[in-house]
Amino acid sequence: MYKSFSMELAGRTLTVDVGRVGAQANGCALMHYGETTVLSTATASEKPRDGIDFFPLSVEYEEKFYSVGKIPGGFNKREGKASENAVLTSRVIDRPMRPLFPKDYRNDVTLNNMVMSVDPQCRPELTAMLGAAISTAISDIPFDGPCAMTQMGLVDGELIVNPSQKQWDDGDLQLTVASTGEKVIMIEAGANEVKEEVMLDAIYKCHAINLEIIEFIKKMMAEVGKPKHAYESCAIPEELFEAIKKVVTPAEMEEAVFTDVKQVREENIRQVTAKLEEAFAENEEWLALLPEAIYQYQKKTVRKMILKDHKRPDGRAITQIRPLAAEVDLIPRVHGSAMFTRGQTQICTITTLAPLSEMQKVDGLDENITSKRYMHHYNFPSYSVGETKVSRGPGRREIGHGALAEKALVPVLPSEEEFPYAIRTVSETFESNGSTSQASICASTMSLMAAGVPIKKMVAGISCGLVTGETDDDYIVLTDIQGLEDFFGDMDFKVAGTVDGITAIQMDIKIHGLTRPIVEEAIARTREARMYILNDIMMPCISEPRPTVGKYAPKIISMQIDPQKIGDVVGQRGKTINTIIERTGVKIDITDDGAVSICGTDQAMMDKAAQMISIIVTDFEAGQVFTGEVVSIKEFGAFVEFAPGKEGMVHISKIAKERINRVEDVLTLGDKVKVVCLGKDKMGRMSFSMKDVKE
Repeated sequence: MYKSFSMELAGRTLTVDVGRVGAQANGCALMHYGETTVLSTATASEKPRDGIDFFPLSVEYEEKFYSVGKIPGGFNKREGKASENAVLTSRVIDRPMRPLFPKDYRNDVTLNNMVMSVDPQCRPELTAMLGAAISTAISDIPFDGPCAMTQMGLVDGELIVNPSQKQWDDGDLQLTVASTGEKVIMIEAGANEVKEEVMLDAIYKCHAINLEIIEFIKKMMAEVGKPKHAYESCAIPEELFEAIKKVVTPAEMEEAVFTDVKQVREENIRQVTAKLEEAFAENEEWLALLPEAIYQYQKKTVRKMILKDHKRPDGRAITQIRPLAAEVDLIPRVHGSAMFTRGQTQICTITTLAPLSEMQKVDGLDENITSKRYMHHYNFPSYSVGETKVSRGPGRREIGHGALAEKALVPVLPSEEEFPYAIRTVSETFESNGSTSQASICASTMSLMAAGVPIKKMVAGISCGLVTGETDDDYIVLTDIQGLEDFFGDMDFKVAGTVDGITAIQMDIKIHGLTRPIVEEAIARTREARMYILNDIMMPCISEPRPTVGKYAPKIISMQIDPQKIGDVVGQRGKTINTIIERTGVKIDITDDGAVSICGTDQAMMDKAAQMISIIVTDFEAGQVFTGEVVSIKEFGAFVEFAPGKEGMVHISKIAKERINRVEDVLTLGDKVKVVCLGKDKMGRMSFSMKDVKE
């Protein structure tokens, strides 16, 4: 049965076709927002996956290049590995929706979103977010929705609902908010030092629009929604919990988890596990459920300690940050390095500088962005958490954490005109016990400053957690959560920014939403912690960017030439520019508008290359003096190359003050000589004199 539903959303029409395509999926919505078209499907397996203790949800966002009238680049000419934007969009869809599926559901679920047409006025990422929520809500898959997502931009001080691609790229805010019918469930933001009060206003304007969309989805559910199917629950039997408590009392479990050293806690839990395995050795069914039961027991213990007793596992106060340390220049020869330590979380960031020609090329659906000048990469090796695992490259989490740090730092970077470098920072996780992404922001800020990048302000990040009770007003917000509080808590609210405002937010929760007082307290708490980290920890380590780039970093000379003279500098088939490069060892880049970038590590050679280019593009006048090399000797005179590809002739009568019979009596090939320009001869060649050079 084909039905079409429409609503007006931010001045454009959102249309959802149900039953038109994809009939064999559990749920399918063909989304049209303006002329942007996305096919969103939700499918689930009939039975739970055996041997797992998590909900196997996969979210895909597929960018089809035909949607923008392009053929993919490269040799293959077909879409391949998901782009970074596709990975980040998948994560933004996953994070608000995952908590709304039943906690004991173990059936495989895939949410697929295929971008088929892109209207620059209606971003496909938002359309896919709504499509995933709608296709799941109308399907027979158990889901405690509906939910909705809205994006907000900030252009010239005005908040823009669901901005166009250009407004999104150029504005001061890139905010995405997801909500259920009652509360906010996810926040993702990049911002140009937006004030906390402006951010809160934007978040709750998004929430208000989400409530309108949810009413629209409810109407669809009433007309075309399928009854939710029954499923095999994987919940732990209550009698197992009662039996466990008789072997390991709540007081004993509290003692096991109450320590600030992760390794000690893990050893305590190993001993608890061994004790329980021995107690239930003859009950195979319970033994199979024991790991998940112990996890749940730990979780209940930690949550009770925090919420009722106001005790954190490591003994800290609710607002207390773990011990902090910062240092720079710990890695020799790299262009910049810094390490930031917070408790058992330790990040080292390395900065590398390069010419702008080494910017990353971006091949995606957003035609406004074709390259990236700043790249932040984040690595999370298994040894950082005391585990062993083969490294197979960055996963979605690593890509997401790298993008979050990149988003936080972009607003404070100097312009290309101020600092003509491509910049890459790599954050290596040495040790992890909570919120490594925010530690990487702190380490990267100091590393950039150590490398001589003139960032406008310092940026720091911190994360808050949450434990909730039975009612909306029964909760505790925790400053600087460690891993255990993240695993067993309800929220990971990351905020990065400068002293003047927020540059990035990422908020994930495991419950069905946050009240406004919780959001306000988390933002206020992170600001307080951020000020402390910036002023008391990072500033004493390095207070301002170094005045110059380091000894081993490339130096860059920028100059502007007449675009019509670019051909003279390049020469026929690149001969002239390649000669300059061979003679000086520098790297030269020239843009179509005549901007020249000379990059190297030897300042003298860079100056020499700049001088050569200046000579080549100069309109020659009589009286100019040059130093050149004799490259050809004739009976009537000698030819002197005064710049790559540029020669002039010194007539035999202009070589010496006294009369000479043969040029070879004074000059030999390769001689370096000073000449003065006399203008052009009858054949249009540059005419030089050696004897008229004034000493």
